[in-house]
Amino acid sequence: MIRALFKYSFLQNALLSGILASIVCGIIGVIIVEKKLVMMSGGIAHTSYGGVGLGYLLGFEPIIGAFAFAVCAALGIGYIKRKGGAHSDLIIGLFWSAGMALGILFIAMMPGYPPDLSSYLFGNILSVTRANLHLISVLTFIVLFAVVCLYNYWKAYIFDSEFMTILGVRTGFLEYLLLFLVAITVVVLIRVVGIVLVIALLTAPAATAGLLTSGLRSRIVYSVLFGAFFCIAGLFISYELEIASGASIVVLSAMCYAAVYAAQNILSRRKTGKCVK
Repeated sequence: MIRALFKYSFLQNALLSGILASIVCGIIGVIIVEKKLVMMSGGIAHTSYGGVGLGYLLGFEPIIGAFAFAVCAALGIGYIKRKGGAHSDLIIGLFWSAGMALGILFIAMMPGYPPDLSSYLFGNILSVTRANLHLISVLTFIVLFAVVCLYNYWKAYIFDSEFMTILGVRTGFLEYLLLFLVAITVVVLIRVVGIVLVIALLTAPAATAGLLTSGLRSRIVYSVLFGAFFCIAGLFISYELEIASGASIVVLSAMCYAAVYAAQNILSRRKTGKCVK
């Protein structure tokens, strides 16, 4: 594959998109895992399917439609949740199912044969185009810029948001901004692992990093590194074995998390046994 990497542009696009995706999911993944917003992220991801279907129906780039639907879902979920109009699980479930249903409806309304949507649902990193790569680069920069500039606020918001409220800091802005960044992250990851598998790549690197370190900055760094390893190794496996890239990345990330978790348990038991003796 290394020789082919210098020869084929689609492999270069896949490698770069995997690295950019690892940066985004490493940063945002740590935040949503700590704030317990994993299912909300899944709801935003699945709602974006409606935008994919609308893009095909109206003839514009489906990823743009996915971005619009994801942002609307993020802001809508955030607004209803803050107003306390309904239970958060109910809101997420409604957006989740409505987005998927709209996507199916829009595709059914298309004349002729329906397009193959497997790359949007399950990901195909090898199908990333140069235009997709440019969009992913811009969105990655936006996420990186927002987190770096407001790093101290994010740190306080994650670990003690109530104290921020007491100090008079408006946490509502950070909540909406976080949901907007989650929507951006979803769009970045759609081409890599697909809508269905977004949750896995958002959580696995962050969860694995959380087993090894507790500091926010170190967790983000570890999460980005784990994400890069999962994406690059999954790309290599999928290319060599000619299997789905999204599934390869996700299965590898889940196996690595299980291995680290098991190793930690074994080490802790050994330490406990030595202390008892």
